[in-house]
Amino acid sequence: MNARVLDGEIINTRLDDVRAYEGVRTRRILAFVLDYIIVGLLSVVFAILVFFLGFLTLGLGWMLSGILVPAVAILYIWNTLGSADQATTGMKMMGIRLDRLDGRPIDGLTAVVHSVLFWAGNVILSPLVLLVTLFSDRKRTLHDLLLGTVVSRTGR
Repeated sequence: MNARVLDGEIINTRLDDVRAYEGVRTRRILAFVLDYIIVGLLSVVFAILVFFLGFLTLGLGWMLSGILVPAVAILYIWNTLGSADQATTGMKMMGIRLDRLDGRPIDGLTAVVHSVLFWAGNVILSPLVLLVTLFSDRKRTLHDLLLGTVVSRTGR
């Protein structure tokens, strides 16, 4: 990471380069689609496991079906976006990553809160989530602004 210290604050110089944000909006949308295809496939695998678990537990295991997809999605986000790569599998394929503006790495909890705010924002303010990127610095979405994060290109 290219970083410098200014008045005791870590400044990430890679994030100051305007080239780090070229094509981020489109890449972010494509990464979202890829990630939720992956979450869907993982959910099918876990649904099969829950199906057989239901027989072993005399039907109690089937109660997990109601929370299966959100649980798989949260675990996926925690383990990918909250990892050292700071990117989900779809984000890696699109060459983007999530960074904090204060220079600290993204942890699992921040990754999950980022995802939950994304979904809550879509439920409440559906078109505004992407429209904010047209007017914000560094093409940040509403939940990026709230958490002090930014999505940038990895190769820049």
